[in-house]
Formats: sequence, C-alpha cells, structure tokens
Amino acid sequence: MPLTKVNEDELLDRLTVVFRTYGYEGASLSKISEATGLQRASLYHRFPGGKEDMAKAVLERAGQWLVNRVLAPLSGPGKPEQRIRNMANELHSFYAGGKNCCLLDSLSFGSDNNEIRGHVQQGMSAWVDELAKVAREAGVSAKIARQHAQDAISQIQGTLVVARVMKDYGPFERMLLELPTVLLRKK
Repeated sequence: MPLTKVNEDELLDRLTVVFRTYGYEGASLSKISEATGLQRASLYHRFPGGKEDMAKAVLERAGQWLVNRVLAPLSGPGKPEQRIRNMANELHSFYAGGKNCCLLDSLSFGSDNNEIRGHVQQGMSAWVDELAKVAREAGVSAKIARQHAQDAISQIQGTLVVARVMKDYGPFERMLLELPTVLLRKK
C-alpha cells in the first residue's frame, strides 16, 4: 500500500517489517520500496546512506522502544518478579505473541557495518545488564545473575526461532511465563 504522505512513524513501521522479515542482507531496495510505497529517489532523499541509514534509523527507534518498554519496567517500582512480568508482557506485545521475528537478531546478519553491529550489541548488552540487576536485587549472586540473564535472552530468542519456523507460539508463551523463575533462582 503506497504512502501518499511520508509519515515518519509509518515509514519506520514499514521498514521495521522489511528488516524483521528479510534481515539486513535480504532487505533489497526493491522490497523496501514496495513495502514503503516510496521510490528509490525518495528513499535516498530521506536516507542518503541508503539501506545502512534505514537500518540505523530502525535500530535507533527499536533501541528507544527497548529502553522505554523493556528496560524501564525492569528498573521501575515493584518487586523483582512483578517487574520481570511487566517486561514479559511488553515482549509479548512487541513480538505479537511470537509471530514477529527479533529485529536485533535479523539485523545482526548480513551487515559489515560496525555501527549497525554496535547498535545491536549495545541493545543486547543493556538488556543483559538490566536483567542481571533485577536478579541481584532478589539475592542472586552477581555471577549467577549474569548467567541467568544471558540464558533468559537465549531462551527468548530460541523460542522466537521455533515460533517462526514451526508456527508454534507455545514455547515463546511458556518462556515468558517462566522468566521470573529462570532469572530469580539462586543457582
């Protein structure tokens, strides 16, 4: 569906879908043009660096979402278990119950651009750090908290892959429900 007027949010929404669906390498300018309704010239006018600029804009927006909707609930008020559940609810919404691929994952492949890789790494590191902080607040040792945080993200990402490949969203749903247990166990 072509855009009659370029709306920043709608444009970034559509670009996000393309990058989520095809990854960085597979997101050709033809696919981007078709999804956004903009001709190549219009895309280059808006994003002079081409696909790399588009990916950076999408990642910056996703990074802001991560800060506001995932990291903020983790550092907000309430008991650790409830804060983790709040984050899980946001993830459920963001990933449409497991139907949407992870943007960080899809953009981590195919780009040799260090800035894009840096955005992806920064987002993942911040997420691990915040999850580990919540676990430490609940009395988990620093080393184990970090391991649990990495394991939790690995399990979230893994269940998203299972959901995408098998069209079975149950593992993702169960993982989100189990997040407090995964993160807050002492060993």
